[in-house]
Amino acid sequence: MARTTNRRPVTKIDLAAVGGPRRQPDELAAEEPLEIRLRKKPLAVTMRTPGQDIDLALGFLFTEGIIRDADDVVTAQLCAGTDTPNTYNVVDVVLADQVPVPVTDPSRNFYTTSSCGVCGKASIDAVRTRSRFDVAADQTSITAQTLADLPGTLRAAQRAFDRTGGLHAAGLFSTNGELIVVREDVGRHNAVDKVIGWALRAGRLPLSGHILLVSGRASFELTQKAWMAGIPVLAAVSAPSTLAAELADEAGITLVGFLRGRSMNIYAGSQRVTS
Repeated sequence: MARTTNRRPVTKIDLAAVGGPRRQPDELAAEEPLEIRLRKKPLAVTMRTPGQDIDLALGFLFTEGIIRDADDVVTAQLCAGTDTPNTYNVVDVVLADQVPVPVTDPSRNFYTTSSCGVCGKASIDAVRTRSRFDVAADQTSITAQTLADLPGTLRAAQRAFDRTGGLHAAGLFSTNGELIVVREDVGRHNAVDKVIGWALRAGRLPLSGHILLVSGRASFELTQKAWMAGIPVLAAVSAPSTLAAELADEAGITLVGFLRGRSMNIYAGSQRVTS
């Protein structure tokens, strides 16, 4: 069973309550390293919440442009690694013969954290990967009311967040507001990779006609991942960054921020949102 949460004792102080500090158990969101290997050779390490690790690995490989579809993968398996006891924090992927293995020079060394996403690349060019999907041509439309209802639907589906208060979520929705899949993780980018990896394994890419909602802010990296997966609408409950808005303009993505209650800001692609 995936270790999405862990219990540990904490000292609780409540200045409004009678009595002094007290010790009690608390649940924390699990965070552990996952090593992604290609034919047993290390490619990347990401800090993530265990669970849906195969989807996470495949989503990462897809959004980094290493694979193009499920046929590019022969096998992907969770391995025990060298930890004692075994924590199964390694995913080994075997690519099809026609898929070139990325060169592990400094510009393609990946280290990702739960807070910042991909770090350590040697240049801006190494960060940007162009999508093969024409998102700008996607004629998807969604009503503002449907968008306003999405955060409540996503929040109701966040089971691990209810226990810890410390996990981000990414939810894939249809244009009528149906929640198709939700994934939670300590990192928003990991949650998005888990969603995209699920879609890749399900044969649903590109995700035209869909909306991706993320808790927190919309960064450049999340916008990049949405573009790679062919997602026309990216929404976030917090603000986007400047680079996220610029990339959304370039890609033809509708970017919605501050999606809270009955209000929202549309930073790019407002033609897709109807009243």
